[in-house]
Amino acid sequence: MPADTEYRPAPAEVDEILAWFARYDALTVAKDVEGMADQALFPLNEVTDGRAQSCDRPQFVAQMTEQLGGAADIAVESVRTPHFIDANLVFVLTDGTITAGGVTQSVRYGDLLVRTADGWKFQTMVQGGWGAA
Repeated sequence: MPADTEYRPAPAEVDEILAWFARYDALTVAKDVEGMADQALFPLNEVTDGRAQSCDRPQFVAQMTEQLGGAADIAVESVRTPHFIDANLVFVLTDGTITAGGVTQSVRYGDLLVRTADGWKFQTMVQGGWGAA
């Protein structure tokens, strides 16, 4: 039988997750794609409209290099809501804006983070709009 589902994180645990994302956002703004990849637990799951696929590190690096490479400047503003499954799994919903090259886009996505021996790593990314249903 699985563990009790009444897990309630301490404020420090929530702060730890929000700090993890602050570091990840800083890597994004710096276009440090290798540093971003270091934060993942591969193979990574990518889920969008009508499609789910596994992604290895080289694929992730290529995708993020393409996404971040063309913009001269990037700004990220996010509000994150962590939903702890237990002390080692947390699904985080993000509502935010990304501004790249003077163009601002609203985003909503979710990430599953897994606590590992090396700290928190993201393992699943969920965002609509990247595939046809």
